[in-house]
Amino acid sequence: MKIYFSGHNYKYAAEQILLSLFSGEKPEYPEGPPLGDRVYISLSEGEKYYTAFCSLKLSGKEHIGRASVAKHKITDELSKDRCLQKIIRLSFYRAAIASGLPRPTWGALTGIRPAKLMSNLLEEGMSEALAVSEFCREYDVSRDRALLCLYAARAGLACSDSLSPRDVCLYVGIPFCPTRCSYCSFVSQSVSKSMELIPPFLEALYSEIEATAAVIKMLNLRPISLYLGGGTPTTLSANQLHELCEKLYSAFDLGFLREFTVEAGRPDTINAEKLRVLKAHGVTRVSINPQTMDDRILEAIGRRHTAEDIFRALDEAALVGGLEINMDLIAGLPLDTPDTFKKTLNSVLDIGPENITIHTLSLKKGSSIMLKGTVKPTAEQVSEMLDYASASLFSAAYEPYYLYRQKYMSGGFENIGWQRGNRENIYNICIMEELCSIISMGGGASTKLCAGNGRLERIFNPKYPAEYISSIDKIIKSKEKIKETIW
Repeated sequence: MKIYFSGHNYKYAAEQILLSLFSGEKPEYPEGPPLGDRVYISLSEGEKYYTAFCSLKLSGKEHIGRASVAKHKITDELSKDRCLQKIIRLSFYRAAIASGLPRPTWGALTGIRPAKLMSNLLEEGMSEALAVSEFCREYDVSRDRALLCLYAARAGLACSDSLSPRDVCLYVGIPFCPTRCSYCSFVSQSVSKSMELIPPFLEALYSEIEATAAVIKMLNLRPISLYLGGGTPTTLSANQLHELCEKLYSAFDLGFLREFTVEAGRPDTINAEKLRVLKAHGVTRVSINPQTMDDRILEAIGRRHTAEDIFRALDEAALVGGLEINMDLIAGLPLDTPDTFKKTLNSVLDIGPENITIHTLSLKKGSSIMLKGTVKPTAEQVSEMLDYASASLFSAAYEPYYLYRQKYMSGGFENIGWQRGNRENIYNICIMEELCSIISMGGGASTKLCAGNGRLERIFNPKYPAEYISSIDKIIKSKEKIKETIW
């Protein structure tokens, strides 16, 4: 689609709406006057308002959209940039809807953290009822999605109130899995192909842990949440998990730790010995993630285990005792239908874990689903799955406590973490709502530093195990940025 600008050059804002509403189109920025079918977006400054105007021509017919922001709402250059991008998106969205396009579930919202916008309204002093109404009106979001944001905003604000200025979360990335799932684009190395990489990876990781701990201690930061993710950390042996946990406890002061989560997502990596090791080292929560309880679908997505293996892993966790359980499901997997998804969800609800996370399949570049063109459920079928999940989880006394969206999601929907009995996971809330710095170590780890005034600084570790090992000196040196940003 041809895109023309006047008075600005906010390409990313326009492309977000283009991706959301015209997924088959690619942006073009030709020279010269706007001609033929195209998007034309202008930005003008008045005495009290900035105004974006969009003229969208499709099949020779023009459609208009406008959006404005009051100047008094702009406090600095960062807020100005955000506000102007917002009205660029809204003007394009409104012109597109005026053309007769169906309204998406999430309306004009394109970002990954919609609950933050709801939190902002509540922090401005709006009542919950008014905030929901304003959210629906301003962004054209459906009321049910606005209410999901309200629950997540409540949890985020409560978590924020519980944090101290020096609190941080720690993340350790273990980029190994027994096999690669067909929907996955996460950085993970198949253990069957790279067993020899695990010992040198751990040696490099221990060096990074020591360097990171020294910075944490120097800055007098307090780790309040520790999260082992991946990949699948329980791909490591029981002895390797023991050594890793010992290293973390010896390097960091974990006296203020409020939770310790380990992704044990693949039941084919879980056994009683590993679970006992984790429990002995203070782990409070493990994720045992079936994604589906249908053996046909498990085989289709490349998992080398059955639903029975999931029950076995859960039984072993119950025997160890004292571990909160999260279970992930994915709506939109190959071969799945609304009926089979409902059976999976009902089976998980019968188990009754403390947390249930409902993901929507994200069609990520590099995943074998994308490369092979695998047939998947339609957006309408995914919508039916998600609607059933929300109704069933609410009925079972679960509440949403964090949510986020991703590019290329089936139907443009969302991922939601649900909890029951006030069992929110602090790490998930903090990283989604950007409440404190997330200091990360390991393969593919991403450190996110909250630098004040809404500004974030990021440090990215190399993605692949061999690259991580060979780059460890550079990784350790990058820890200086933590001091520069937080000091």
